[in-house]
Amino acid sequence: MTTAPAPAAASAATAPAGTLFPSRPRAQRPWAVIAAGAFLGLVVLAAVFAPLLAPYAPDEVDLSQSLAGQSGAHLLGTDASGQDLLSRVLHGARGSLVAPLALLAVAAVLGVTLGTVAAWRGGWVDTLLSRTTDVMYAFPGLLFVVLIIAVFGAGMTTSVLALGLAYTPTVAKYTRSIAMSERAKPYIEAYRVQGMSGTRICVAHLVPNLGRLVVGYLVVLFGEALMSLATLSYLGFGAQPPSSDWGLMVQEGQAAVVQEALLPALVPGAAIAAVVVSFNIVGVWLADRLGSRR
Repeated sequence: MTTAPAPAAASAATAPAGTLFPSRPRAQRPWAVIAAGAFLGLVVLAAVFAPLLAPYAPDEVDLSQSLAGQSGAHLLGTDASGQDLLSRVLHGARGSLVAPLALLAVAAVLGVTLGTVAAWRGGWVDTLLSRTTDVMYAFPGLLFVVLIIAVFGAGMTTSVLALGLAYTPTVAKYTRSIAMSERAKPYIEAYRVQGMSGTRICVAHLVPNLGRLVVGYLVVLFGEALMSLATLSYLGFGAQPPSSDWGLMVQEGQAAVVQEALLPALVPGAAIAAVVVSFNIVGVWLADRLGSRR
């Protein structure tokens, strides 16, 4: 007595060669991510090689060329002081990109430390740190930053430190949430059984395993950090003249709008918008790939 072959076996037996294990469909290329990443790469290169690419010094004043339009001598025009806008934007890219990195570094060090301690210790320590971050969340971030600047004075360093403190609760809450799930994994208990101290487990194993998710989350925050710093510079609390910071350039070029000269404010404003949008596109894609938005 013979039995009929199972459907799966029958289909495998009759399947043409090369189709037993069909290949997975190719993922579509994220063209928006590629374009945004290429643009950011060009911005970084322009910032690094700004002294070589800029046709003029960023602080070179030529009042005879005040509010000049686009020309062969000034590809993006000039501002009210006759300073070349292309040169100022290229040189300003350095500070406009480095300052958010410093801001997020401050927030990451403090936030990851607080979040990890809260998740590891639990109990009253977790409750105290959680309530502290909740209070900081309830306090308007911009007002908190302005208060710090009012005490310690305006400037880019003060703005970076103040915004780093303002971003700390966000990073701390996210770190705590992923550290809680990581702490429940078997390898943590295995290290405890081996007699390893909690501090060593956190520093050598727990935090490094959180690094991939935290980095993906920080990339998403980069565009927001850049915009926050530009806002402070626009309000006069961040970078100070004669800096070529993009936010400060928008503030300085605002007065020229009434004279129908749009380029002094439009050029740095467009640079801010393009970089922020590009970082958001790349950041969301990278966070999805790293699992930071689960």
